[in-house]
Amino acid sequence: MTDSAIRTIEQRGLWFEEYEEGVRYLHRPGRTVTETDDVVFTTLTMNTQPLHLDAHWSSTQPGFDGQRLVNSMWTLSTVVGLSVSQLTLGTIVANLGFTEVAFPAPMFHGDTLYAETICTGKRLSKSRPGQGIVELEHIGRNQHGTIVCRAVRSTMVACRPEGEQA
Repeated sequence: MTDSAIRTIEQRGLWFEEYEEGVRYLHRPGRTVTETDDVVFTTLTMNTQPLHLDAHWSSTQPGFDGQRLVNSMWTLSTVVGLSVSQLTLGTIVANLGFTEVAFPAPMFHGDTLYAETICTGKRLSKSRPGQGIVELEHIGRNQHGTIVCRAVRSTMVACRPEGEQA
């Protein structure tokens, strides 16, 4: 079989038309956070919070069984990152912003983060032909199913190009 005779599929995110309101997209595999992940992210972002960096100090603090907490910004970034290949790879125009971010439970070194996204709304852009606004609710759960992150964001997504087949 020649290369020209082989049907090719390139991985990409969803075009605006492919998003469905009320659908839950599960992003797999999950991501197990390591101590190195947390320390590198925390120091790269200049977050000097000892709850992330100082094991001895953290061990003296009440409420978290003497463990250091994973930087919540790592958790948020990873929840969104886990969604990219399935939802927005090559199809997002812009991240318009987050309206809600919450961390109802902590993450610890060794926890595994699983992400899911619910499309909560979509509409064609009034000012940008060929693009639409998609409202997404990102949810991160640990290996026990406990919600550790929830974020609501708006994205600008390209519509399917003319001639592109569904």
